[in-house]
Amino acid sequence: MARTFIGDLKEHVGETVTIKGWVSVRRDQGKLVFFDVRDLSGTVQAVVLPKSDAIETAKDIRVEYVVAIQGIVNERPEQNRNLKVKNGDIELKIESIEIIAPAQPLPFDMSADGFNLDLTTELDHRALTLRHPRLQAIFRVQAVIIDAFREFMKSQRFFEFQAPAIAPATAEGGAEVFEISYFDKKAYLTQSPQLYKQIVMTAFERVFSVNKVFRAEPSATTRHLTEIVSLDAEMGFIDSWEDVRDMSEETVRYILQQVGEKCAAELEFLGATLPTMIEKTPTLSLAEALEKLGAPDDKDLNPEQERRLCEIVKEETGSDFVYVYGYPTQQKPFYVYPNPTQPEYNEGMDLLCRGVEWLSGGRRINDYRQLLEHVEKWNMDPNKISMFLEAFRYGVPPEGGFAFGAERMTMQILELKNIREASMFPRDMHRIDHSLSEGES
Repeated sequence: MARTFIGDLKEHVGETVTIKGWVSVRRDQGKLVFFDVRDLSGTVQAVVLPKSDAIETAKDIRVEYVVAIQGIVNERPEQNRNLKVKNGDIELKIESIEIIAPAQPLPFDMSADGFNLDLTTELDHRALTLRHPRLQAIFRVQAVIIDAFREFMKSQRFFEFQAPAIAPATAEGGAEVFEISYFDKKAYLTQSPQLYKQIVMTAFERVFSVNKVFRAEPSATTRHLTEIVSLDAEMGFIDSWEDVRDMSEETVRYILQQVGEKCAAELEFLGATLPTMIEKTPTLSLAEALEKLGAPDDKDLNPEQERRLCEIVKEETGSDFVYVYGYPTQQKPFYVYPNPTQPEYNEGMDLLCRGVEWLSGGRRINDYRQLLEHVEKWNMDPNKISMFLEAFRYGVPPEGGFAFGAERMTMQILELKNIREASMFPRDMHRIDHSLSEGES
């Protein structure tokens, strides 16, 4: 008999079907044995009656056994229905069970009520804990975030490309990069696809990428990883940095809308509330933001100030988001466009939400001579970025772009306490899979 997915069982009430999946829960009630069985489409309760031919096999089955079950789909009695869960109004009366693969005893409780691991244990056993509904809900939300980004970019005529993970130079300068031996040359794991997306933009005008990027930050905070999924976009023929802001705002708005529509069950299960984005997101210059914080002499926002600024904006406007623009030029990468009237400040921006930076971007320098001036001022070797510079030698319109990390966005939407919860296989300065040394926050 052909397999029926559990999510489709309601279409087969009264019929005999075959399902295949994992046993999530086993409840032995003397003469009756109940199982919760899951597959990629959902979960269903299945019951083995005392006189069933499957009763002996059922006694041997434990949690996480992989099974094939044949049975009849029945409606549950009215008093046993649970309409808050999918398939809560049906159950499968088991006629036969085949054990496809047994499972060894679990190292900890994986039930919904008993699953309460510390993060280190959860990550050390990632191969098993990924099967838990809570983790699956997190990564289903993340998948929708990434899909929605792609969908919106394509709807706005952006062209998708893949940037290389190995680069001859760093896009943003600094020492926080992973240097690798590339045959007889020195190279780096890509810190950002920035230079490549600007090159591709000069050919396709509007481009985006979903790339792994690497940051060798010696940090073990709750919001930093050394490997992330970066969602990047770049666009030509802008009039100002505000065009970039507006495009990024509509991108985030679309992502939130899609998460709200497609992940309502996951949000409810995780107890998460989507951040509020009002009709027009508040926008402040860095100077205005610092003035609100009572720190007009500061040169940048520290994490505590970002948190406090978001609280103030929320109180004043109801928005969980705020844009901040106009950072000191020397604090940003060489390609960021200086304000023509105040060149000591640039036309870069950050989007903050619930106290944490989600997105950064702004207008870029498109004039070849101005780029060369910045390369010299930033003490960069033009030979290492010759391909990038070549693109700007031959005519580039005013342009800009933005980028944000899928993991941090997931963490903030779901109000997780640690960004490692939003990475399926997190990398930080202490961890590569099961390898862990002391010091993780």
